[in-house]
Parts: sequence; structure tokens; C-alpha cells
Amino acid sequence: MDKKRKRSSFSGKIGFVLSAAGASVGLGNIWRFPYLAAKYGGGIFLLVYILLAVTFGYTMIVAETAIGRMTKKSPVGAFGILGKTKKWRLGGWINAVIPMLIVPYYSTIGGWVVKYLFEYLQGGGAAVAADGYFNSFISGGASAEIWFLVFAALTLAVVFAGVRNGIERVSKVMMPVLVVLAVIISIYSMTRKGALEGVEYFLVPHMKSFSWMTVVSAMGQMFYSLSIAMGILVTFGSYMKEDVDIEGATRNVEIFDTLIAVMAGLMIIPAVFAFSGGDMEALQAGPSLMFITVPKVFASMGLGGVAGVLFFLLVLFAALTSAIALTESAVSTFEDELGWSRHRAAVVMGAVILVLGSLSSLGYGPLSFIKLLGMSFLDFFDFLTNSVMMPIAAMATCLLVSRVVGTDRIAEEVQRAGAPFKRRKVFNFMVKYLCLIFAGVILLSSVANVMGWIAI
Repeated sequence: MDKKRKRSSFSGKIGFVLSAAGASVGLGNIWRFPYLAAKYGGGIFLLVYILLAVTFGYTMIVAETAIGRMTKKSPVGAFGILGKTKKWRLGGWINAVIPMLIVPYYSTIGGWVVKYLFEYLQGGGAAVAADGYFNSFISGGASAEIWFLVFAALTLAVVFAGVRNGIERVSKVMMPVLVVLAVIISIYSMTRKGALEGVEYFLVPHMKSFSWMTVVSAMGQMFYSLSIAMGILVTFGSYMKEDVDIEGATRNVEIFDTLIAVMAGLMIIPAVFAFSGGDMEALQAGPSLMFITVPKVFASMGLGGVAGVLFFLLVLFAALTSAIALTESAVSTFEDELGWSRHRAAVVMGAVILVLGSLSSLGYGPLSFIKLLGMSFLDFFDFLTNSVMMPIAAMATCLLVSRVVGTDRIAEEVQRAGAPFKRRKVFNFMVKYLCLIFAGVILLSSVANVMGWIAI
């Protein structure tokens, strides 16, 4: 059955680039990147992140995309074909399961975004900026669950439509709009009184702000932001046509992703500087920055309601494109490994999202008494996937490429479209040595942090 089914594909390079960029540009860029940059040194964090993105991140994107196109399979099948043993299929399953665990809790946060956008559209900017609003909303149970279901339904509707008619078509619309919105909001933010100090803090590296945790946090953010070690790029690579230049497409995804991350910083950090007078405690509010601090910033500004609509529309687009990519990776695995139709696979994935997402959604309300390693369901799933499974998946990919497939075969695939492999030496060195070390550092430091041995 599997052999007879014609595999879906992107229409060309632009389809792959916008879809892969959509996968990469998500809550990791707009929600997570600004508060980590603020916490770990501003400009020096940005510099370290960019250096890692063009070395470690580049290597992983090229490797995963090439593996996908070589095999025309999602992660499990790709690892099985190239590794030729059951142990390598296990590496593929680690990659494949990650999206299945991420998209449910990601949809919970996506539901929060939809709720905030809805409130701003109704003119409720003052209400969402009120003290205690966010905590009251997420602990309310039924309300948070309803908005989670709305976001999940939007995601599944696109995946049902397929690769070209769903994912590619939506990405071609959402990604350009997302960039335009990001530019508008960044300009608005940077032109507020007192905002230039925030621009300087975010863009200018200061070595006095550098610490080892700057590097560790930037590495962890890179996984989250570039969507590496999630099986997504293997899946999308399997949809890539033979005449598309992998390295050129990778470069475009890198640029797009980093550009949005920088603009997210310029949207949020200068605005918070202007609002708080440079108060670092306000800047380092952590995950609550987008849902508590930013609405207060908008409430203090002229045209804050309009800014709120545009900002949360941008965040919604970013969240949707990533959730769609995560769901597609899972659906593709069901299709390839179980021979299911797309609709059946999407329905099953919908059930997984419903069950695990409801745990995350209700984990701050009716189920708040349940803790896993001292964490809520959402925080636990985030830790398990991003801090444990993704570094292991990255190490499995590096070992497959460097020890089994060989860098020469990857180079042949990269050059299949006739373009030279310009950063081949960087790729070879990173995939054989440094990527393994970096992934190991993230894994060990994250586990040590949860165990209380170190503080991140």
C-alpha cells in the first residue's frame, strides 16, 4: 500500500522555503527569544545565537533536509532505510514522537494567543492588561480549554487539506504578512520615548554580560527556534523536489528565522524599556512577558489597542505555521509507517492533541494539583521534548550522518541540483564533532537544572 501511494511534494523552492520558515518561525521566536535575550545579556546573547545558527543550526537543517530527500520518507522510515537496522529506526522514532508531544501543549499556548487577539479585536486591551487577568484566565479551566480547541481545529483544518493545498498555500500567505506586521510593530516600538536604550541593549554586544549560561541558553533556543531535531525538516525534505538547491534553501530559512527573531526582540525589548524605564525585572519576566508585560506596555501607549491587534495577529500566524508543521510531521509518520490515509492519520493526531493538550490546558486549573517532577503538564512536556528528547534526536542524526551514511553521500544530495556545497568544510566538522558536543551540553545542563544541581 505504501509503495503505491504517490508522495506529496512542494511546488518548488519557494514552497519549501516558506513552509520550512513557517515551521521555524513560531512561538520560539516571538515568545521565547525576547525574554531569553533580555535575561542573558541582550546583544551578546544575540551574537552567540547568530554564530550558533550559522554553524550548528545550518548543519542540522542541511543534514535533516538531505536525509528526507534522499529517502522520500518521514523520520522513522528515513532512519531505517539509511541505518538498515532496528536501532536506527529507534533514532527515527525519537525524532517522530517529538512533534506528537509538542503540538498538544503548543496548541494550548496558541489558544491563549487566540483569546488575547479576540479580546483586542473587541476593544478589551485594558481588560487583558489588568493585574491578575492572565493567571485568572489560564486557571479558569473551561475558558482556556475552549480556546485551545479553537487553535487545534484551525491547525488540523490546514493539515487535512494536504501539502500544496494546505501547508504551502497557507505559508505563502501568512509568512509575508507576518514579516510586514513584524516591521510595523518594530518601528512602532522603537519610536516610543525611551525605547532607544532598549534597542542598544538588544543589538550591541557587551562582554561584561556574557556568561556560560548565555551559550547554553542560546543553544537551547536554537533548537526551539529553527525546528531542528523534531523530524519536521526530514519530513519537509522528503517533499522537496530534486532540482531545489538544499544549501540555498537552508540559507533562506536561516535568514528568515533570524530576521524574525531579531524583529521580535525589537518589538518587545525597546517597548518594555520605554514602559519600565529600563527595569531589568520587567524585562526578565520570563514566559509571562508576552501575556502580562506586553499588554501593560500597549495599554500605556497611544494606539495601544491597534498595536495589540497587530501583535497578537502576528503571533497567531507564527504559532499556526509552526503547529501545522509539527502536526504534518506526525501525520506523515502515520502515513508512512502504518499505511494510513492522510485523513485517518490527521484524525488520530487530532485525538492525541485533544487528550494531551487538554492535560496541558487544564494543568493550570482543575488539574493543577498534579505535578510531574514538580512541573505542570505543559512545563513537563516542554522540558521532556526540548531539553531531553531533542538533544538526543540531534545526536542520533549526527551519528547517522557521520558514522553510517557518510558526509560524501550528504554532499552528493546537497549538490544534486547542480549548485556547489559552499560550506561543506563547516558542515563536515560540525556534524562529526561539535554538534554532538553541543547537543550533549544542552542535555546535561537541562537535566542538571531540573535536578537542582545548577541554576539556568
